Amino acid sequence: MFVRLEKINPAEHQRRFYVMNVAQTLFGEWCLIREWGRIGSAGGQRLVDYTTTKVEAEAALDRLSAQKCRRGYQRRDTH
Repeated sequence: MFVRLEKINPAEHQRRFYVMNVAQTLFGEWCLIREWGRIGSAGGQRLVDYTTTKVEAEAALDRLSAQKCRRGYQRRDTH
């Protein structure tokens, strides 16, 4: 599961992205990988949250996605 969110607000000079991905590690654990930063700039932040099941990781992704959308982020389709 992969989600990309963006917040673009020219009036406040905001161009931000937030990417979340659910993946399984080589050891069978599930994790939620989060990356965020300014669109077009090098670098950014990355955080990996480990869970015991895929369902927990997907639930965390859904919660964070809803929270970010309440704060002005919009979901972007990625192909």
